[in-house]
Amino acid sequence: MAIDFCLGLTLLLSMWATAKCDIPNEAINMECHDRFFVIAVDLAFTGNKPHFEAVDESGVYAITKRSAAQCGYSIGVLPLLGHVELRASYFSCHTENKDDEVFTFNFNLVVANEGKIASYALNKTCSPSLPWSPREVTCEVNYMEVSVNSEVTCPSEIKKEDWNAALKSAYTSATSDWQVMFHGSEEQVMPMNLSEAHKRGYSFDLTDSRLVLRAPYGQPESFSTEVNGVPVEAVHATLFSRQRWVVLMVDLVAACSMHEGSYNDSGYMMWDTPEVLHPLMTSQHEAQVKIGVNGELVEEPVAEERGYIVEKQNAIIQIRIPYNAEGAIRKSLVSGDLFEFYIFDLYLEQMLFGDDQMDTRLRARRTVATPLLPRSLFSENRTVPEERVFTVYLGDVPEDVELAAVQLNGQKCKAPFTNESSLTITKVIQPNNNHGYTLKVSMFDPVIRQKFSKEDAAMQHTLEINYTLTVLPENEPFYHLASVMAFTDVSPPVFDAVCTESGISFKLDHRPFDYLWEITIDSDLLTPELAEQHGYIMSNDSNSLLLEVPLLSQGYQYEGFNLKGFIGTFKILIRNPETSEVQSSVIKTCSFTTTELIMCSTDGRMTVVADLALAIPNGGNPARTNLRDKYCGPKETDGSRALFSFALNSCGSTVKLGKEYVTYENEIFYSKKLRALKNPADPSSDIDRVTMQCTYPLSGLFRLFSVYKFESDKAGFGRIVHSAHSTEGLLSPTMEPTTVFQTPVYTTRRSRRPVSMRPGYQPPAKYIKVSSFLKNLPKKGAKGQLQTKLNPFNSL
Repeated sequence: MAIDFCLGLTLLLSMWATAKCDIPNEAINMECHDRFFVIAVDLAFTGNKPHFEAVDESGVYAITKRSAAQCGYSIGVLPLLGHVELRASYFSCHTENKDDEVFTFNFNLVVANEGKIASYALNKTCSPSLPWSPREVTCEVNYMEVSVNSEVTCPSEIKKEDWNAALKSAYTSATSDWQVMFHGSEEQVMPMNLSEAHKRGYSFDLTDSRLVLRAPYGQPESFSTEVNGVPVEAVHATLFSRQRWVVLMVDLVAACSMHEGSYNDSGYMMWDTPEVLHPLMTSQHEAQVKIGVNGELVEEPVAEERGYIVEKQNAIIQIRIPYNAEGAIRKSLVSGDLFEFYIFDLYLEQMLFGDDQMDTRLRARRTVATPLLPRSLFSENRTVPEERVFTVYLGDVPEDVELAAVQLNGQKCKAPFTNESSLTITKVIQPNNNHGYTLKVSMFDPVIRQKFSKEDAAMQHTLEINYTLTVLPENEPFYHLASVMAFTDVSPPVFDAVCTESGISFKLDHRPFDYLWEITIDSDLLTPELAEQHGYIMSNDSNSLLLEVPLLSQGYQYEGFNLKGFIGTFKILIRNPETSEVQSSVIKTCSFTTTELIMCSTDGRMTVVADLALAIPNGGNPARTNLRDKYCGPKETDGSRALFSFALNSCGSTVKLGKEYVTYENEIFYSKKLRALKNPADPSSDIDRVTMQCTYPLSGLFRLFSVYKFESDKAGFGRIVHSAHSTEGLLSPTMEPTTVFQTPVYTTRRSRRPVSMRPGYQPPAKYIKVSSFLKNLPKKGAKGQLQTKLNPFNSL
């Protein structure tokens, strides 16, 4: 017996030039399954609008939405998976069928690329590994299909009235052509020939051993009902032909659950199907059920491992699958916050066993989706305070979400993150296809908010992070906020100090929290202005502070004077800016050597090391020198130098008072008699005259004439003058001390080397202070200075 009819599909003749090409292997996948053949092609290769053509001996046929459901094809563009997929039934149109055992498929994939049409031939031969059951029902996403063994006996479950109606129609038919009558839920439809049925979207085929009916969902002749509360769509057709007095009749039934699936609060997707979908599809024994996803059934142990649950209650089979089970397709979506949904390509097999040997294998394929589910990211503070680096982990980021930018305390950094500053962001891949990001930034980066916490006695570091993430491929942004805080111990700044030939050099490597302290020289804040005023050399940048303190600059303390040298000490104080309390200090002491020096101390003492090589005759002994008071001799001498140390009000010193300064002066003599005998007409008889002066500002001598001890708020400025001239001009009334201190040493005909100018030595002593007397001193004339050789200390 054979059925021969035309499917009536329009043969499409291509109106444009096409090129036959070979598709790259990595862009395509073709697989044979138990009951269908599938082709998957990457969208990156096909573009968003590919289409397929079916090819057989009669020609090339475009596969449209309508023809796909009628001919047994299902086509879907799956952007979440990145490919377009075509599934073809083994009994689909244009498929070469050999004995229902070998099936050959021929398709063309047509894509448009840069305005050019390219056609790719796709061919595959499949042999199902699973034998055909007497009845096979397929519930695809866009059609129902039933095939029965052409040698089966008449079913016993058919309703008598349906059978009689079909039989009556067959007997009264005036033709021997095959006809079909559809049985609705309440009324029968008049028989129609197969050509008319084909026009209405049905497909009938007789293979070597099977009779096939295929119908799209929603046909007028199909009927929808509810079975135990589950929506079901069914098509029931009787195919018949009258050959003389013999009537051939075949009953074909396909029924599918139309349940859309649901989601419960426990995190499961649920899908229901009745145990008995149609009276002609009953089972005398308990039905066997297998489930899977993406067209692959799994065995019961695998299903249990994945969390699949199959339960039967109230004649309903309920399938429950965890929403994030293996095989699900997941997608992120932004709707204010981040959400996600899961799509399952559910695959079900239900085996029904009948006593009439009419076993039924039902395969159902359904796409079910969860509602929008909130998706939360988490941030974890992994900071180790001792490392002085913030470490923050952003985790549970879905695979279709990427980090686009971060704001750190309001400062924005965009991807790609070049890690040019102390900020680093590293992507961390997780085994579950999620990923995370590890953000690291120094606690002392300028972007970090820092303040000293008195309560915790530590530095408080605060970092507010605003992550900007985007969902791909739509690039929809959303935001995730995180805040971290850490405390670090802090300590006052620490200087490195080294001795140099010309003084002491200090270096401070900056730390971000050094601003919590003030750096002072004595009680004066170290500033560029103070450094310039005191003669310091200071440079300060973002990395370090360098301070070079030349020898004899203000702030030194001296001790251990002898002809070999002396010891200089300089101190830097670190203070609390609020209380001025000294928190720490750096003190550097160095040994220095010099040929000559003069020190004018705050307690009224002059210390002098003088070179007497020109002040004594050849062969003279410096130990025989003395000051104006012949009883004031040197403390120490060598071959050419002498060390004197004496109080300003002793050893014949003279004092000169000016408007702003007071100057004490003395002189070193080798022999007064020798000086008196020198011949003015003979230059060779000139003997160097060594004069020593200490000048103090009157502003620091508030009690000069009213206390028993000399005391100055500031050290005096000293000068050693080597000269063969008289001292008349040396102490001229019009000479200002500031000018004197910067004037080179006066010389005679002989060449003289420069003499070091020394500020006074400050011994650690305390003195009694009484009221001032200076303001009551008499004035002499409208201008000029009061000059006297009287010793004010001796007059007390």
